[in-house]
Amino acid sequence: MSLALDKSLRSAAARSQSSSLMDRIFSALVLGSTAIVLLSLLGVFVALAVGAWPALQKFGFGFLVTEVWNPVTAQFGAVAPIFGTLVTSLVAMLIGVPISIGIAIFMTELCPDRLRRPLGIAIELLAGIPSIIYGIWGLFVLAPFMQQHVQPLLIDTLGELPIIGNLFQGPPYGIGILTAGLVLGIMVLPFITAVARDVFLTVPAMVRESAYGIGATTWEVVWRVVIPYCKVGLLGGVMLGLGRALGETMAVTFVIGNAHRISSSILAPGTTISASIANEFTEATTDIYTSSLVALGLILFFITFVVLSISRMMLRRLR
Repeated sequence: MSLALDKSLRSAAARSQSSSLMDRIFSALVLGSTAIVLLSLLGVFVALAVGAWPALQKFGFGFLVTEVWNPVTAQFGAVAPIFGTLVTSLVAMLIGVPISIGIAIFMTELCPDRLRRPLGIAIELLAGIPSIIYGIWGLFVLAPFMQQHVQPLLIDTLGELPIIGNLFQGPPYGIGILTAGLVLGIMVLPFITAVARDVFLTVPAMVRESAYGIGATTWEVVWRVVIPYCKVGLLGGVMLGLGRALGETMAVTFVIGNAHRISSSILAPGTTISASIANEFTEATTDIYTSSLVALGLILFFITFVVLSISRMMLRRLR
């Protein structure tokens, strides 16, 4: 009896030591993975800061407020790419967010069961299309359609209004900030839709049925029950789409026009930070030219960091 008890205790102690060792190994692996992510992020920031330092030292704060971008005279300013990045992302969010949430509401609240799965697969396939395909489609299909039909209509209608008219004036180029924003809106649509659909499905069925039971309409259930219940997840999906819009390169490069200037009209050509880097990095023949492009990358890194920080603060307040 004593021998069996002693053997059992030794076996339990061995299992405890083995479990403790595995826990330490697992903790070390997880900590190492986290350290790799943080070190990679720090390495990217340091590399960008070192590469951008010559341009920032030469131009100073004027680099952020100057529109001139002239490689011949070695004068560079980042305000036009910054403006284009922010405006195209804003247009993409204004287009993509309402449509994405509408699709998610239809899929979770109104869609027949036989269509729900095919529609979900179609939305997910949109996320898998390479960005260069979006760019080619935007250049050869969307841009001519915008030039022949949409932009002339906007110029003749909204362009005549006293306050917002300046946003829709000028010749119909087809390409431009509005077209780039529209392409970005289509690109971010599957990401926001997928997140919104998943968070809508987390609403307990009892909560929905209770609202319907007291006489609420579908609109009231969605607006007063589903969306308030899922507002944190929805904001996360919107921020995911915004991050995609801010950093998109190839699709925007095809359709934005790549003009280093600021225009009051969203129909005019422009540029973004990522498009400027993609177009001109191989053509940068001087150190200050290369450093200015790297400085643009540092600014985009900072913009993304600020957007993510604001989103975290908003999520914390919502919680």
